[in-house]
Amino acid sequence: MKFQTYNHSEAALNERIAQIIDIEKKHGSEKEALKTIFQSIDFTTLEAFDNEEKINDFCAKALDFPKHAPHLSVPAICIYSPFVRQAKKLLAGSGIRVATVACCFPSGQMPFDLKVKEVEYCVNEGADDVDMVISRGTFLAGRYDEVFDEIKTIKETCGDKAHLKVILETGELKTVENIRKASELAILAGADFIKTSTGKVPVAATPLAAIVMIDTIKEYYEATGKKVGFKPAGGMKTPEDALVYYYLVKHVLGDQWLNPNLFRVGTSRLAGLILDLIK
Repeated sequence: MKFQTYNHSEAALNERIAQIIDIEKKHGSEKEALKTIFQSIDFTTLEAFDNEEKINDFCAKALDFPKHAPHLSVPAICIYSPFVRQAKKLLAGSGIRVATVACCFPSGQMPFDLKVKEVEYCVNEGADDVDMVISRGTFLAGRYDEVFDEIKTIKETCGDKAHLKVILETGELKTVENIRKASELAILAGADFIKTSTGKVPVAATPLAAIVMIDTIKEYYEATGKKVGFKPAGGMKTPEDALVYYYLVKHVLGDQWLNPNLFRVGTSRLAGLILDLIK
C-alpha cells in the first residue's frame, strides 16, 4: 500500500495531543487505565552488569507480582539474549513471555549478516519476542530501501517463532517527517510492533513521536485490516507519563488495541508504583 502524505506540524500535533489527554481524562477511570498499563509492561533489565544471579532474582520478581495483586501480571520480561534460555526455564508455565533485544542494540552498528546471526541465536534460544533496533545512520543517510530490506529479513528470520518489535529510536530521528517515514518502512516490512526507543539515549518516548506512530498504525489498519502493535519505551518517570500513551492509543486506535497483544509499555521503573496504586 501507499501511505497518504502526512503534513502535520509539531505545533498542531502537540495541540491535538493536549486535546486528547483532556478528553480521555474526563471520560475514563484512571485506576482501570493503570491496570491495563501494568498488564502491558515489558518488565525489563538491560544492564551491562546483568548476570545469571540477577536474572534469577528478576524472574522471581516478575512471578511475584500476582501474589500482591491477584490476576495482575506483566505480559513479558525483556533481557539480553545470553539469558533467554535461563529465563524460559524459570518462567515456564507462568504465561510470561521472554523478549530480547537484537541487531546490535542499542546502536544498530553491526554488519547486517552478523545481525541476522544474532537474531537466529535469539530465536534458537527460545525468545518469544525480538526487539530489533533499526540502523539510524543508514536511515538518516536516506538509504530507506536498505532499512526496509533489513527489517524484512529480520522478520523472516523470526518466522512464526517470535514476534518482531522494531525500535525506531525516535529521539535520534527527531523530526515528524523522519518518524513517519520510519514507521511506514517498519510496518510495510512486516513489524508486529513498532517501538519508540531503546531507553539508552537522552530522548526516549515522547507523546509527539507516539501520535505520529499511532496515526501510521491506524492508517495501515484502515487500508489493510492488519493490526500492528505499539510500544512506547523509556522516559516515563511517573504513572501520569505512562497514562498519556494509554490515552493516545485509546483515543486513536480504540479499546481493541488496549491489550498486551497490541500494546506494550517499557516503563519497568514504574511497575511497583503502579501496582501499589491499583491493588
